[in-house]
Amino acid sequence: MRILITNDDGINAPGLAVLEAIAADIAGPDGEVWVVAPAFEQSGVAHCISYTHPTMIAQMGERRYAAEGSPADCVLAGVHDVLKDTPPDLILSGVNRGNNSAENALYSGTLGGAMEGALQGIRSIALSQYLGPQTMTLDNPFEGSATHGAAVIRQILDAELPDDQPYTLFWNVNFPPVPAADVRGVKLAPQGIRPNTGFSVEPHVSPSGRRFLWAKGGNQRVGTAEGTDAAVNLEGYISVTPMRADLTDHAMLTALRDSFA
Repeated sequence: MRILITNDDGINAPGLAVLEAIAADIAGPDGEVWVVAPAFEQSGVAHCISYTHPTMIAQMGERRYAAEGSPADCVLAGVHDVLKDTPPDLILSGVNRGNNSAENALYSGTLGGAMEGALQGIRSIALSQYLGPQTMTLDNPFEGSATHGAAVIRQILDAELPDDQPYTLFWNVNFPPVPAADVRGVKLAPQGIRPNTGFSVEPHVSPSGRRFLWAKGGNQRVGTAEGTDAAVNLEGYISVTPMRADLTDHAMLTALRDSFA
């Protein structure tokens, strides 16, 4: 198996090293793992692509490249440049430092990389490590994803059904904020939303007197509805959420059809 991996925390991020080990396990001794990751951190860029300026790419080692762009840029570079003659069988994005459950999924560059992989027609999975008091004291805060990541990916690949939808499926996997030994299992879960929680801005004045705004995240310990992604993560489960890039509300489309006849 040939696997392309990327992330949004940058090519030197510890979560990428965790994903490289997971990918090597999945690929097996006869497989290949290729890295095309952002040269610098790209957290929060979602599915952004560098449409108005070129992306510089540099080879950093064998099967290892850094691109000055977003995770989606890196997937485009991997599929259409680095691996243009031998496309990957699987794209993995992560392991993100922090969860991409609930509304975080909409901002996530990690998810953006997986989404672009799906738009290219390639099986794609995003992986993120929920952080919290129990993980921050570990020698390796990515312990849960490092221990359980390969098994979850195999479970997804083994369970994937034939798919004839125009927008290819991709997967959002979030590992809970607990030590690996305390992970309670894997649950399929829809995307949730944290009530009354979201991004905001916090103003600061620089020494030169200029005013700047820092984006500020909400409380990540707020639970979502029962059975949804962040809720099961906070209960100690790995959440697995199938997703598509189709943003249409199909139920509402049907309900409003007579009103727009």
